[in-house]
Amino acid sequence: MMMEDTVLLEDWIVACRSEDVKEKPIQVVLMGERLAIFRNSKGVHAFKDLCIHRGAALSLGEVKNDCLVCPYHAWEYDDQGACVHIPQLPEGRAIPKKAKAISYSCVEKYGFIWVNFAGNEPAFFDYKPMADDSYHNVIWGPQEVVAKPPRIVENFLDVGHLSVVHVGALGTETHREVVDYKVHKEGDRIYSDEIAIFQPDPDGSGIPKYVYYTYEIHRPFTVSFTKRDKENNTLMTILLTVRPIDEERSVAYGILSFNYETGLSDEAIIQFQDDIFAQDKPVVENQKPEELPLDLQVELSLVCDRMSIAYRQYLKELGVTLGTA
Repeated sequence: MMMEDTVLLEDWIVACRSEDVKEKPIQVVLMGERLAIFRNSKGVHAFKDLCIHRGAALSLGEVKNDCLVCPYHAWEYDDQGACVHIPQLPEGRAIPKKAKAISYSCVEKYGFIWVNFAGNEPAFFDYKPMADDSYHNVIWGPQEVVAKPPRIVENFLDVGHLSVVHVGALGTETHREVVDYKVHKEGDRIYSDEIAIFQPDPDGSGIPKYVYYTYEIHRPFTVSFTKRDKENNTLMTILLTVRPIDEERSVAYGILSFNYETGLSDEAIIQFQDDIFAQDKPVVENQKPEELPLDLQVELSLVCDRMSIAYRQYLKELGVTLGTA
């Protein structure tokens, strides 16, 4: 079922962090498909994790002479998937034409490795903080969730829960109202107005004040928000991107970007984000239905839900079926 979602197959989907792929291949399950991801002198590559000979997992092998070597019989596959050496063949015997690994488009960008199953290699979404030297970027994740990607993404776009689920950290009980805002579409870009959110300690000074969030949809499973502190004239952006593992589970990753000195170590920044995500997790894992309803009559929405409404409309227009109803 997952591999029938044409929209997602023709997109770039996050597979893992760049730092996860070192000298040895790794196994990643993406859209229910087991992949072997490896690195050679030319870059990163993704194969179906299957040797055509006897079904061994190529991810258990090694990278040698820029080839992925099967752990079972040492067949060597070049980075295009062609088998270039079979040690069991007598000298002079041709390698069978069927001796190939299934290869998928694979690219390294924004600190992650992305896979495109259809091989159409679409243009990448733009994440500006990664191209701006004034930002410090921290890679966050992986965080496994027993939920489908659209529910995880919509939770991230939900402004109303900040002062409830994250009370004391990202909101207060005394300021739960959300002012009306609009969502804008400019070409491929979908983003909200700046939304004023009262937070107990948004900048580490211990002083509560309003900060201003702008939410944006980049791809079906990739979204972001930017938090602006008007007094300090600082910006923080968090990008969330989700990998569907199988029909039940997903993995969330992120980039935390700051154009100011936080005074915190990367480890402390990641720990804070882990703590926030731990508050979201039980809510998202227990939402019903598990699939995000794209019919807006199924659930009751308020004006403050305009961003999640825009996300549902976006998925419907694109024709995304994975995790939707």
